[in-house]
Amino acid sequence: MLVSVDRGETRVALMEETDAKPKSKKKTDPAAGYRTAEIYLERRGNRSIVGNVYKGKVDNVLPGLEAAFVDIGLEKNGFLHVDEIVLPGVETPRRGRGKEGGKKITDLLKPGQEIVVQVVKDPLKTKGARLSMELTIAGRYMVYAPTGEGVGVSKRLEDKERDRLRKEVKGLDLSGGGAIVRTAAHGAKRQDFERELQYLFKLHEVLDKRVEEAVAPALVFQEADLSVRVVRDIFSADFERALVDDEQQHHRLVSFFSRTAPELVERVELYDDKVPLLEAYGVEDVISGLMSKRVDLPSGGYLMIDYAEALTVIDVNSGSFVGRGKQARLEDTITRTNLEAAEEVVNQLRLRDIGGIIVIDFIDMARARNRDAVLKTLRKSLDEDRTKTFTAEISKLGLVEMTRQNVTEGVREIISRECPTCDGEGVIRSEETIAIDVERQLRRLAKKKPKKIEAFLVQLNPRVSAQFTGNGSRVLHALEAETGKMFLFEGSEGLPLDHMAITLEGTREEVEERAVPFREGDEVLVHIVEPHMYDVDDAVAKIDGYIISVKRAGPLVGEKRLVCIESAGRTSATAVLVDTEGAAPERSDEDADGDVLQSKPRRRGRRGGRRRSRATAESNASSETAEPATTETT
Repeated sequence: MLVSVDRGETRVALMEETDAKPKSKKKTDPAAGYRTAEIYLERRGNRSIVGNVYKGKVDNVLPGLEAAFVDIGLEKNGFLHVDEIVLPGVETPRRGRGKEGGKKITDLLKPGQEIVVQVVKDPLKTKGARLSMELTIAGRYMVYAPTGEGVGVSKRLEDKERDRLRKEVKGLDLSGGGAIVRTAAHGAKRQDFERELQYLFKLHEVLDKRVEEAVAPALVFQEADLSVRVVRDIFSADFERALVDDEQQHHRLVSFFSRTAPELVERVELYDDKVPLLEAYGVEDVISGLMSKRVDLPSGGYLMIDYAEALTVIDVNSGSFVGRGKQARLEDTITRTNLEAAEEVVNQLRLRDIGGIIVIDFIDMARARNRDAVLKTLRKSLDEDRTKTFTAEISKLGLVEMTRQNVTEGVREIISRECPTCDGEGVIRSEETIAIDVERQLRRLAKKKPKKIEAFLVQLNPRVSAQFTGNGSRVLHALEAETGKMFLFEGSEGLPLDHMAITLEGTREEVEERAVPFREGDEVLVHIVEPHMYDVDDAVAKIDGYIISVKRAGPLVGEKRLVCIESAGRTSATAVLVDTEGAAPERSDEDADGDVLQSKPRRRGRRGGRRRSRATAESNASSETAEPATTETT
C-alpha cells in the first residue's frame, strides 16, 4: 500500500503482485513484479462524507416514493428510504418483507422532525447523499451497530475462519446492540475484540453527547480521513508493507496500529527517497491513463469504455489481434480476446471505481463452452474485488449485465470536470451546421431592415465564415443576391464556434471602411503558414482568417516576416516582403520556349476585420498557427 500526501490531496494506491517475476533482483525498479490494483483519492476541500453522522431535520416526506428528504446542512438534501428508518420501540416496515400494510412512512416521520442519520453513499452527479438511521461505528475488527442485534461475520472469509470467529465473539457484551466481524479480523483473538469494543463504546458515548448538544442541521461525527480509513479497512497481514511519504501521516498510522493491531506497526514505513513515491511505482502513469476511453489488451485487442448517466458500457474489440500460427481459427481468436478482456474489465472497474449498472459487450462466441469459460474468468477476477457485485449470464447477443456498488466518486470523476464546450456530450455542432443556421438568421435580419441599411458586418469564428467564403464564395453571393444586402465578416479563432453578432450596419462604404483591416502601404509582421496553391515562389499568411498572399515567400514558410501591403480587399490582400533575405529569386515570366507563364494572384476567402495598428497585427501574427487553405475565390 502506498500513501502519498500533498498539500491539496491524499492519494492511496494498492499494489498487487503479478505472475511476472522481475528479471533482476536489483532494486532498480521498485514496481517490478507489481501492478496498480486500486487507487483512492481525496481532496481537502471535497472529502467523502460516507460514514459521517448528522443531526438532520426532515424537509419533506413523499409517500409515493416511501422516502423522505432530510436537510443535513449540505447543498442538497439527503435521501432516506423507509427501509433505512430505525426508531426506538417502533417496528418499521421493510419493502418486500413481511406482510403488507403496517405503518406508512407518513406515520413514522413528519416534516420538521429532527432525526439522527448516517451517510451511506456520497452525493453523486444530480443525486443527494443516501442516508440511513441505522448507525454504525467502524473499528478495525468490528463494526458496532448501537441499534442492531446479534453478531454477523464477513462472508469474504473462508468457512473455517468464519466458524472460528463466531466462537471467539460468542457471549461478547454488546450493550444491547449488534456487530459485524470484518474481513480484517482474520486471525484475531477474543481479547482483540474485547479491547476494540471498549473503544467503540466510548465513541458511541461521545456521539450521543454531541447529538444532545447539536442544533439541527449539524455534523456530529466525522469519519476518519482517507489514509486512516483505507488502512483501517484493508491493511492486514496479507500486505507486505505500507509506504507513507509524509512524516506526520506516518506518525498517525503508527499510532493507530499501536492501539488496534500492534503486530502490524513494523510494516508501516516512512518513504524518503528523492523520486516521488507514486512516480517510483508507476502509479502516476496509471492515473493519467484513467482519462482515456481506450484500454489495450496484451494480444492486440482493446476495450472501449463509455460512460453514461444510466450505465457504463464496455465494448470488446479484437483490434490488431488476428490469431497466432497458421492453424489459427476465428473462434479461438475471439475466445482468446474475450478471456483477456474479462480480466482487464475487472482491473478497470477497480481502478476507476466504476459503479452502478455495467454492460460488457464481448465479441460473439459460437460455442457455449467458450462463453462459459469467459464468464468463469470474469467471476474469478471479481472475487478479488472487495466491492459488492452481481453478474448475470452471457446473453445470446454476447452481453454481460452486472451491477457494482457505487458508494463514492471514482478517481476519474474527481480529477476531471464536464467540458464547458460540449456540456459533457462529447460532440458539438459542426461548422457547416452553424453556418447554415447563421445564414437563416441573416436572411431574417435582412428582411426586417429598411432599404437604407445596405450592408452588415458580421462577427463569426473564421472557421464558420469560411463556409460562406469558400468554393468561390458561392454561398455568400447567393445570400447577397437573394437579400439585396452585403455581408462582410470579422472575428478570430478565439471566438466560440456558435458565436454570431452584428457589429455594424449601414451603407456599403461605411461597412467596407470598417471591414477591410489593412490599406495599401501598411507594414505588417505576419506568420507565413503555407505555400501558395498556384505559385511555388509565393506563400500565404493568415491573420484572424484574413488571407495575405506574399510574393516570393515560398522558401519562408513557417517563419515570421515583415511585409508591405500592395493591395487589400474585403477578403484578402497581396503583399511583398520588406526584408527579402531568404526569399525566392526573381524569375522571368517566360520559359525556355518563350511562352508567358500566367500566374495571377488568387483571392482566397471572404473575411473582414477592423482596421488595426501594426502592433495589433504583430500580436495576432505571433499567435497564428498553420492550417491548410481550403477556400477558393475568383
